[in-house]
Amino acid sequence: MKLVSWNVNGVRACLKNGFAQAFAALDADVFCLQETKAEARQVDTELFLTEGYEAYWNSAQKRGYAGTAVFSRAKPLNATFGLGLEEHDKEGRVVNLEFPEFWLVNVYTPNSRRELERLSYRMEWEDAFRAHVCKLDQQKPVLVCGDMNVAHQPIDIARPAANHHSAGFTDEERGKMTELLAAGFTDTFRYFYPERGEAYSWWSYMGGARERNVGWRIDYWLCSRRFAPRLSGAGILPDVHGSDHCPVWVAVRG
Repeated sequence: MKLVSWNVNGVRACLKNGFAQAFAALDADVFCLQETKAEARQVDTELFLTEGYEAYWNSAQKRGYAGTAVFSRAKPLNATFGLGLEEHDKEGRVVNLEFPEFWLVNVYTPNSRRELERLSYRMEWEDAFRAHVCKLDQQKPVLVCGDMNVAHQPIDIARPAANHHSAGFTDEERGKMTELLAAGFTDTFRYFYPERGEAYSWWSYMGGARERNVGWRIDYWLCSRRFAPRLSGAGILPDVHGSDHCPVWVAVRG
């Protein structure tokens, strides 16, 4: 089973930049999007969604902002949206799908923004999200994917010293990722490649950052620790363009 996650930075914009071709070429059983910036009715899914996929959208109340979606060949047993907390569920940031052997949680974690103006809220979100996935993990293993807006370790960012206090690489944000992993989750990319550097999933549009590979690894597939032996691979696809992020993937043995 192949699962792909991609922050498309606006699915309608990405459709103009090769998304349909990438969707077909990646041929995923489950395809998760973040930062869709659209409601389902605003997207012509016939441009990329072939017969046989189920679609699940969670859009923000604010138009053109945030949002997540999942396209799955297998129909899940159950689909829910958000964390079940009104204060965190207005921006369309979470889709939860229950499959027979695991839960899938697609997340677009809030950005702390410049000057860290949203860092306090981000800390509240992190605690609520961790509680959410830990509760699901009590039922069955969980696969978590998405733009989690944090480079966890210095190896995950091209210029760690220069960005130590930048949104996405603060001690506070990195600490919350450490807490999440300590709660029983595995970073699937590091499971296979614990020492691989210069492996990034996001690059600024400015200064030719992508061409120079001055990036950040902020897009993840995590899994419940007990589920890790079922993984057959994980990776990052920097050659797939269309967004300032690239897709990340994981493969699960049947």
